Amino acid sequence: MPDKYSAVWVSHSSMGDFLKCPRLYYLHNVYKNKNGRKISIISPHMSLGIAAHEVLEDLANYPSHERMDRDLRARFEEAWLKVSGPIGGFSSLDEEEQFKMRGKEMINNVIKNPRFLPNKCIKLKRETMAPNFYLSEDHNIILNGLVDWIEYLPDTDSLHIVDFKTGKHEERDGSLQLPIYLLLCNALQGRTVTKASYWYLESDKMVEVTLPNKDEAFNAVFDVALQVKEMRVQAKREGEQTFACPKGTYNDDTKAGGCIHCMPYEHIIYDDGQMEHVGVGGFNQDLYKEK
Repeated sequence: MPDKYSAVWVSHSSMGDFLKCPRLYYLHNVYKNKNGRKISIISPHMSLGIAAHEVLEDLANYPSHERMDRDLRARFEEAWLKVSGPIGGFSSLDEEEQFKMRGKEMINNVIKNPRFLPNKCIKLKRETMAPNFYLSEDHNIILNGLVDWIEYLPDTDSLHIVDFKTGKHEERDGSLQLPIYLLLCNALQGRTVTKASYWYLESDKMVEVTLPNKDEAFNAVFDVALQVKEMRVQAKREGEQTFACPKGTYNDDTKAGGCIHCMPYEHIIYDDGQMEHVGVGGFNQDLYKEK
């Protein structure tokens, strides 16, 4: 039997880190500091996404006919308190207010046109961890993740997966997000996914996207997951230098190496005064922001 405690866990965010830069993957997902905590960098864009997602995803906890009776504006104010100030990555009150106004506009768009939110939805089974399943028992790899919203389509007894987008740029082709969502739903739900969409909350634009087939989805995700697993195995033999930045791992003495993705984390590791510790996050991570 595979051992979940020794398995390599992968997700959309961790594999995204790996594809950007293996060194970023290591520093964000593996490395622990002297306090025994992982480290993470918070930004205003992330905080905006966290607050908006909390408001909308919480609606799935209520009966469909009651959801839009909730005071979403008040819920947004509550959610925003958790990311307000430096712990949200904000450098000034003006910057925070600009992002908060963007979030309020998103919530107003949802109230004006809730689209599928009043319809029946499905929640994936979970315990203490995010929904997960064995992507490969032979390789001891577990895939985990959260799907923003899963609408139930009664006419076809199938599922519509929706991803809430709080950024201004549209998702690029080749993202692993939808393949991961598809695999999670197929593994943890008995119904078929027949539709997938992005909801760009700020522009209130719904974009339906073409679903990959199951084999395509699996191959795309497993290919990256296996690369992560193999590099972690290699790192156990050869050390953390296995997770090298494509531009060369940063050296604080020579100030050489590093890319835009891993450098902010290197600043934290070397404590060179460019990053500010702002608190401990919900997953017991030490949170930092740019000074």
